[in-house]
Amino acid sequence: MKYNPHKYQTYATNFILEHPIAAIFLEMGLGKSVITLTAVFDLCLDSFEVGKVLVIAPLRVARDTWPAEINKWEHLKGLKFSVVIGTEQERLSALRKPASVYLINRENVDWLVNKSDVPFTFDMVVIDELSSFKSYGAKRFKSLLKVRPRAKRIVGLTGTPSSNGLMDLWAEFRILDMGKRLGRYITHYRNSFFTPDKRNQQIVFSYKPLHGAEDAIYRLISDITISMKSVDFLKMPECVINEVPVYLSEKEQSVYNNFREEMVLALASEEIDAMNAAVLSGKLLQMANGAIYDEDKSAHFIHDRKLDALEDLIEGANGKPVLIAYWYNHDLERIKAKFKVREIKTSKDIKDWNNGDISVAVIHPASAGHGLNLQSGGSTLIWFGLTWSLELYQQTNARLWRQGQNETVVIHHIITKGTIDEDVMNALKRKEKTQNDLINAVKANLGKAREAV
Repeated sequence: MKYNPHKYQTYATNFILEHPIAAIFLEMGLGKSVITLTAVFDLCLDSFEVGKVLVIAPLRVARDTWPAEINKWEHLKGLKFSVVIGTEQERLSALRKPASVYLINRENVDWLVNKSDVPFTFDMVVIDELSSFKSYGAKRFKSLLKVRPRAKRIVGLTGTPSSNGLMDLWAEFRILDMGKRLGRYITHYRNSFFTPDKRNQQIVFSYKPLHGAEDAIYRLISDITISMKSVDFLKMPECVINEVPVYLSEKEQSVYNNFREEMVLALASEEIDAMNAAVLSGKLLQMANGAIYDEDKSAHFIHDRKLDALEDLIEGANGKPVLIAYWYNHDLERIKAKFKVREIKTSKDIKDWNNGDISVAVIHPASAGHGLNLQSGGSTLIWFGLTWSLELYQQTNARLWRQGQNETVVIHHIITKGTIDEDVMNALKRKEKTQNDLINAVKANLGKAREAV
């Protein structure tokens, strides 16, 4: 296929070419793969500035999406690639294969650096989903940081740079510029831009930005960062966000409140302990959805309020395909028991959905992420259970709300009033504001050239 780039795509490609360190914040559907591959082709086969490129991506994206993009576009013909996925022998064989681009899933970065015994000779690294390196304690972060000085060029791609707040940015930019802009140490970054928020004596659970910190952080990273939103450059379908409230009975609300306050609930003679805030949060989310696991992973039924609301929404769709996002397995089991649904898991499931052969589908946000196009099969998404993760939330919504969708997208959220559901919904809105502030602060001005690093 012939590549006729949009103006913003040419701008982004040139930005990568002109900046050895580049953070490219592109929303879903803007073509970040072809933008980056166009720059890679130039660097490898035109200017010969780069010999070997390592692309790190989610498994399915590294295995399917990037190879498909390389094979799709005429102007990339001659760009040889090797997929470093599979058994250890298959990975080793792929690394020995002559190529310009080597594609690996992020789970194998530690293996590549520390266990493969293959020298790290890549002079350019592309991280597809930079946000997957936001945890500075993860093996993938430590391993890549170890060899980062060997790569003279690096590109970080993501649509959700600060999915859980500005604290995420430190690790991401530590990988990119080795600490030049936000500092070499997380403690210095925290002390410079944040103050303790929630704490228990000496234990700090969370931090909040100091006054003016957001603007200061954005200024520090702006010289190597561009950001683009789909709505600014593509004709996006209308998206309607809807909250569907459900209410617990007095008895159900009492059970929920007692558990929340006392952190212990006896159900069917099984005592369920919430040992810390994170566990308690998960338990409360389960209860808001209608069931809860005990220590033996047995589910205990509490209410059907969300299932009743789900039934109304499915009926209200009048036969139009509906996609349901669930979080816990007991949610899935109860949904399956009440409705005829099909899980979106395999390539055939995706094909059948997009062909209109599935009327009600269910999907888990963790498997609904990067590189999954479902916009042809329907335009209605129902969140049965919510997630604290803005990244998973936005990525799941983007399965339907993206370029190529021909109908108005309706996203329903079933919210159990008087429960943690309301807190999660508010948190997602706050995080989205923080992320939007970041994106707007470094937004690409297509008419203004940036200085190279």
